[in-house]
Amino acid sequence: MPPKPVPTHFLCIPLITSASRPQLVQSLASFRADAIPSYGIHEDAIRPVGTLHLTLGVFAFSKNDPEGRLDKAKELLQSLQPREMLASIKHKSPPPTNMPETEPPPSSFGKGKVPETGPPATVERPASISELEPLCITLRGLRSMQPPSKASVLYAPPIDQAGVVQAFCERLRSAFQEAQLMAEEDRPLLLHATIVNTIYVKGDKGGGNKYKKGGGGRKKGEKLTFDARDVLERYEDQVWMENIKVEKIAICRMGAVKTEVEGVEDAVYEVEAEIDF
Repeated sequence: MPPKPVPTHFLCIPLITSASRPQLVQSLASFRADAIPSYGIHEDAIRPVGTLHLTLGVFAFSKNDPEGRLDKAKELLQSLQPREMLASIKHKSPPPTNMPETEPPPSSFGKGKVPETGPPATVERPASISELEPLCITLRGLRSMQPPSKASVLYAPPIDQAGVVQAFCERLRSAFQEAQLMAEEDRPLLLHATIVNTIYVKGDKGGGNKYKKGGGGRKKGEKLTFDARDVLERYEDQVWMENIKVEKIAICRMGAVKTEVEGVEDAVYEVEAEIDF
């Protein structure tokens, strides 16, 4: 069996903007100050602010890329019309249906008034692309990619009650899959912003007995795991950033590089190509 292609790039929605950075800096600083001493999470496992993004899919371009697949992916990205994509999705999507059955939609009655009966309200659609509301992201909560008792990756999910964010991201990913630049996935797209990943804990550092390793020390490529049940409960309703407009869609190179922002050590992914939203 041939070896599995090594991912080299990824398609993403960057989450760092001038509006989101102050929120995320504060949220991650508070998390770091609490998670390291209280839950034994190693400081190297907590991701730098500048790396936060929503991954939509990964590319595996061959060495030296003789077929120019990266250039083709860049060209495809530049040809996309994200606002038109979003408009078509919002036009098809019904209003949220996850409100409690005992509480009518807020738009149907004023505060303290008894709702009137009648036909269901219609959802107004924008008359043009210029009137379309921006796509906004809120990150809330903390979840584990693995069973919580043996976690190695913790992430914050985007709030998406109407399913618009998910549908939009799937539409973007499909464009690259249909062009055969990105492999088809055999699992649903899980939108997430990685907060903790123990793969970045170097060497044999494990942060004490919170971490579990194979006998005789950690082998190369072996993941450190830890019991995340308490920290997941503590941060179940944590709002990391709120109502942040999506500004870019990007193709980035795998492997964050260290940088400095306002005198503070950070890390970012190199952007190969990007478009404005």
